[in-house]
Amino acid sequence: MEFGINSPVLFVLAGIIVAVVLAQSVFFLLKAWKRAKELGMSTDKLKRIARTAAIFTIAPAIAIVISVITLSKDLGLPLPWLRLSVVGNLSYETVAATNAESAMGLTFGKVAGLSATQYVTIAGVMTLSILVGIWLVPLIGKKLLTGVINLEKRDKKWAEIFQNSMFIGMISAFIGFVFCDVAGAFKGDYTGLIPVCIFFISAIVMVVCGLLLKKTGKRWIMDYALPISLIIGMAAAIPITAWLS
Repeated sequence: MEFGINSPVLFVLAGIIVAVVLAQSVFFLLKAWKRAKELGMSTDKLKRIARTAAIFTIAPAIAIVISVITLSKDLGLPLPWLRLSVVGNLSYETVAATNAESAMGLTFGKVAGLSATQYVTIAGVMTLSILVGIWLVPLIGKKLLTGVINLEKRDKKWAEIFQNSMFIGMISAFIGFVFCDVAGAFKGDYTGLIPVCIFFISAIVMVVCGLLLKKTGKRWIMDYALPISLIIGMAAAIPITAWLS
């Protein structure tokens, strides 16, 4: 059988795993509903909570769909659908896939077709890398949380600085990936400026959303700021790529 990144077999395998995840979600939803009733919460209140939660899941769902579309050109639909339905995000998945493709002499976004070996290699890199965070939690999570709590008790200001520093460090790793090919512009290759331009456009859109939120106080702006910046950034990528390529 000839391998294909959109093979029906891959859809079936991914569908089984996604179905298991959905079943877990339904199971815990029912358990939470039952427990809430035991605590005396009314059915009308529970329905309002469920309805509100469902509405506010639309925003992150849009971001996930965009992520799947972005990755599907190189990896097909089953793998991105599986990855982003279970664990993962666009920033990590793109970096992992790009690094794996680069190691094999491929360029992300310009892959005509993957062999079975290349596909398995990329999927392995994406999966094994993100598993580090999963097995680290039971090993160091409790100690790390205890340390942060003790630091907050001693000095709340320094605890906030420490947590913000860790977050900024994580973001800096992804920002470095955006700017890593800028030097090529000095040699006449301007493709490295494409992610930089998209980065600044998306950042400007996010700032505008923040200002609108501050001025209007509309909570929905905060929930939809990410997908809005993603959509505008991806739309801007089309003319920018044509201009700088």
